[in-house]
Amino acid sequence: MTSTATPPPSPAGAPPAPPAGRVDQPSTWLRRLRSFGYAPPADAAARRAGPGRADAPSPDLRARLVPPYARPSAQLWTALGVPPSAVGTWQRVLAWAGPVLVALVAGVLRFVHLGSPKAVIFDETYYAKDAWATIRQGYEASWPKDIDKSILANPDGISVPLDPGYVVHPPVGKWVIGLGEWMFGFTPFGWRFMTAVLGTLSVLMLCRIGRRLFRSTFLGCLAGALLAVDGLHLVMSRTALLDLVLMFFVLGAFGALLVDRDRARARLADALPVDEEGRTRPDVTVAETLRLGWRPYRILAGVCLGLAFGTKWNGLIVLAFFGVLTVLWDAAARRTAGAGAPYAAMLRRDALPGFLSTVPVAIAVYLASWTGWILSPDNGKGGYFRDWAAKNDQGSSLSFLPEWLRSLWHYETEVYKFHVGLTSGHTYESNPWSWLVLGRPVSYFYESPDPGTDGCPATEAGKCAREVLALGTPLLWWAGCFALLYVLWRWFFRRDWRAGAIACALGAGLLPWFNYQERTIFFFYAVVFVPYLCLAVAMMIGALLGPAGSSERRRALGAIAAGVLVLLIIWNFIYFWPIYTGQTLPMDSWRGRMWLDSWV
Repeated sequence: MTSTATPPPSPAGAPPAPPAGRVDQPSTWLRRLRSFGYAPPADAAARRAGPGRADAPSPDLRARLVPPYARPSAQLWTALGVPPSAVGTWQRVLAWAGPVLVALVAGVLRFVHLGSPKAVIFDETYYAKDAWATIRQGYEASWPKDIDKSILANPDGISVPLDPGYVVHPPVGKWVIGLGEWMFGFTPFGWRFMTAVLGTLSVLMLCRIGRRLFRSTFLGCLAGALLAVDGLHLVMSRTALLDLVLMFFVLGAFGALLVDRDRARARLADALPVDEEGRTRPDVTVAETLRLGWRPYRILAGVCLGLAFGTKWNGLIVLAFFGVLTVLWDAAARRTAGAGAPYAAMLRRDALPGFLSTVPVAIAVYLASWTGWILSPDNGKGGYFRDWAAKNDQGSSLSFLPEWLRSLWHYETEVYKFHVGLTSGHTYESNPWSWLVLGRPVSYFYESPDPGTDGCPATEAGKCAREVLALGTPLLWWAGCFALLYVLWRWFFRRDWRAGAIACALGAGLLPWFNYQERTIFFFYAVVFVPYLCLAVAMMIGALLGPAGSSERRRALGAIAAGVLVLLIIWNFIYFWPIYTGQTLPMDSWRGRMWLDSWV
């Protein structure tokens, strides 16, 4: 029976008590969400209670703003023979030693026989030559159609053509690839060198990013190790294409924003009052009015996003996603610190500085990346369309702008028309709906050696197969599909900011392509979001291991399940290694690796 008695009056000075049954009774919608595991934010009750209520302060507010890193149990250090006085030193050493070790393994995998196959594979026919021209004269050239064989036979005898080339991607990626050619020559090893370097560094970066995201060196190194054994990332690290370069700069921006988030929240925590027991307490005035000051890592993120945009245009979409993400992080930090109107405070204090430190910086970096083209002659002997304004735009309403800027704008509009109108069919094109399940990988190189030649055993009855297939490690990607569902569940129902960050970064790399399903697109574009797929799998494995305080039985079962999954992924990578690196296989062995008909 429900009481209808009038609630007692509130004490003097306190806000009036709500009607009986309304504070502790969640709405029907909330009750339904909780049946799926939804947990409201921990400070929701405090915000509803308002400032001044005894139940509002959090007992561990600083730890919520700047969570500590996980520490291995004392039993583990004792078993390893590490004295308690040296535990802190070992933790600091392992925070870098673990990621460096994982990166070294990744580097060996990416650099071994990097010059093989000695061929111009897939779109290397564009970017290797464009990079060579860019590094030699500042802009791309128009190459003869049949020059690839001559380059492989006698690279030192190749001259860069004088005629400019019409290209449809900005120059940063070609400058990067060209740096390897400048150091090691116009050879397969030379034009693949820098992508192998960036692929290795990206593994190191992901280890550190995962450590900061999960507050766990183990989970960070696990995420990096998963990236190290992903087939798509490996193949892209061993091929002179632009997408691995794009992935590297996007990952750098994500890492920089994570560091900025931690530093901003630490600044908030330092400014909050501390009670007589030494505990940090929320304060509405500090939370809503504190200026977070100089934020160099946000500017670094703007530089990285400008370099990403200057590699391929979809970097601009990532800029939009990450820009929203970082200001939402600021609002969440102010809410945790005690702000009654966190979004209004964010708009007043953080939105404009956040915009200025990313968007204009990224645009400035993008324009600077065109310096070689801008400085080329505007008399028809420079970059493509460099002389457009001088010939076609005299006396226009925009004549007050520099000629190079008007010419560049015209060039970019023509490139945009090309991109949106690219609908010509291709054998290896795929729809983004199929990417996560590896519906249609891309064959970069294929040949069929005769028995007794090019590694094909003389005992073979027929020809062998030699292929470089841009295919993600199947068990990793298929586990990633479940991990993505887990991440979305954690974000939506548990309000886990880490899951939201992973989902945002993965969505920035995947979702925009659904708007261009009629365009000719390829699976290897997905390398941009592979790091976040690995973070999602690492997060799911962390859940399998069990939360802190779990029973030994729960921990043991979780460790077994997680260990089996990781070992299967590594085995799967080893099994597909020959078709990632162009090794010669008997035809039956090659067919055994074509698990789906669409892979052929």
